[in-house]
Amino acid sequence: MEKNPTVSYPTPHLQKLLTFVIFISVFSSSFPCSSSLSLDFYAASCPSVELVVKNTVRRASDSDPSIPGKLLRLLFHDCFVEGCDASVLLQGNGTERSDPANASLGGFPVIDSAKRVLEIFCPQTVSCADILALAARDAVQITGGPEIQIPTGRRDGRVSAASNVRPNIIDTSFSLDEMRAHTIGSAHCSAFMDRFKADPKGSFTLIDTSLDKDYANQLTKQCPAGVSSSTTIKNDPQTPLQFDNNYFKVLLAHRGLFQSDSVLVQNERTAKRVAALANDQNRFFDGWAESFLKLSSIGVKTGDEGEIRQTCSATNG
Repeated sequence: MEKNPTVSYPTPHLQKLLTFVIFISVFSSSFPCSSSLSLDFYAASCPSVELVVKNTVRRASDSDPSIPGKLLRLLFHDCFVEGCDASVLLQGNGTERSDPANASLGGFPVIDSAKRVLEIFCPQTVSCADILALAARDAVQITGGPEIQIPTGRRDGRVSAASNVRPNIIDTSFSLDEMRAHTIGSAHCSAFMDRFKADPKGSFTLIDTSLDKDYANQLTKQCPAGVSSSTTIKNDPQTPLQFDNNYFKVLLAHRGLFQSDSVLVQNERTAKRVAALANDQNRFFDGWAESFLKLSSIGVKTGDEGEIRQTCSATNG
């Protein structure tokens, strides 16, 4: 595997879409990087794989601007449970996908669509795990983020257990020491309403004093008492759908949506990192490229460790 992926900086996409994972650049050194993948894995067996995946992601994103964020979150939830092996895509009772913590995941039809096309051109060749990793990579690029190369050669896992989800997926209320990565885009009110208290009359009390008071007041209006469980709030109040470094600026203004966001600027070690990334988007992109490479290589299965599924929602046989 090349240590430094090729990076270019495309013009930001005109549509504002979803952005993802600001904390990975802080904690990337803790992610192992697999050396068993390669950049030309499908060069002979399926040379059109990256084009097929990218076109599928772009078409889906043009129709639904929330798709990029969903794909990135889907990869995150996959890689941190059983590794990057598409185990989160498996359907059935007791699978990762059936766990309540994964109930709000989306983007599955995009992966299934790309898989169907690839099974026509390259039958039983491209793994669902590789499709998911490539789709998440492309989601960053089409939302204005850096274009990077990632290696392929992942195999699909045969095990998917709901019991493995909760101990491995990062919660938005975790402390700095417990947190290693995080996704951004939008969040349900229930994920951050413990930071303030609002009554039915509209009065509010700020519980988490690290949160900007004016921002907290805005949130109480968007998430009043008795709000629907389906209501979501953009994590970045300024550029919620653009992959950029603006969220670091939001953190410095004490307007991070989650408690775990605020921890980053309360800790001296990470506060300096946040400030540096807020002031230099190219540095953020460079850090993101390196971190995404590591994230998408966590616990990968190769060779006889896994299989090439015929459909992404079920194991073979």
